[in-house]
Amino acid sequence: MAQATFVHDGAAIDYTPGGHIAAGEVVVIGELVGVARTPIAAGALGALAVEGVLDFAKATGGGTAISAGANVYWDDTNNVATTTASGNKLIGKCVKAAADGDATVRVRMNQ
Repeated sequence: MAQATFVHDGAAIDYTPGGHIAAGEVVVIGELVGVARTPIAAGALGALAVEGVLDFAKATGGGTAISAGANVYWDDTNNVATTTASGNKLIGKCVKAAADGDATVRVRMNQ
C-alpha cells in the first residue's frame, strides 16, 4: 500500500461553500487561507487559490504600512491584510511595500 498518492500540484484546492462566494473573496478554513478564483454558488464545487501572488485589501491610515518581506496575516473580522499575527491567519510575505495610504498589499501566498 502506498504511503501517499499524488493528487495535484496544490496551487488551488477544491471548495464547496455553504453560501455564495464572490470571486476574490477570502475564505478561511482552519489555518488555511484561500481566495475564490471565480464566483462559487452555495453547494457547488469551486476552487480556492492557496498559492500565487495576489493583492489583498488592507486598512489605510497611519501605522498601516507594510514593508516588503514582512509576514502578512488575514484579519477575518475586518476583512483586511495586516502584520498583526495575534488572532489572524498567515497568508504569506509582502512582495511590494504598501504605504499607509495604499488600500491593497501584494502578497506571495505561503502557508
